[in-house]
Amino acid sequence: MSEATNGYDRERDGPPADEITALLRDLNVSPESNLIGVLQHVQSRFGYLPHPAVEEISRRTRIRLSRVYGLISFYAQFYTEPRGLHTIRCCRGTACHVKGARSVAAAVERALGIKEGETTSDMMFYLETVGCLGTCFLAPVMMIDDQYCGKLTPKRIESILRSYGAEECAGG
Repeated sequence: MSEATNGYDRERDGPPADEITALLRDLNVSPESNLIGVLQHVQSRFGYLPHPAVEEISRRTRIRLSRVYGLISFYAQFYTEPRGLHTIRCCRGTACHVKGARSVAAAVERALGIKEGETTSDMMFYLETVGCLGTCFLAPVMMIDDQYCGKLTPKRIESILRSYGAEECAGG
């Protein structure tokens, strides 16, 4: 089931054309615009880069659509498919690995009923693993959006996820 956001179904419909147009107008998108900055703003607003928005950005900046998508696919920060409202990043770096990161990531997967690279059916959470979060002193660690959760144990995962709006955890 998809989560309705601002009156539209993010997963099925994407944002309405008038909302895309209004955002790009407010950003004053033109051939002089910083393309990466525009893409970041659009993704920040919609949670991903919907195809109609990318087409309109291409038109307004006069940059070929293939070049815009080339840039989008080059940078890992850009997403062309809807993701969950909250992004969970589980660290798999050496310090975290040694201190039990695998069991922590497995607990997240069990609790949410998803695997790495997947989004929960309610569009609340997206799960990924990363090489290092740079906070080895907190090992094992994960981030939810921009918040670090450190010195984790599998037992703490469900309460942390509930604090971010996970109503029911699949594993418990």
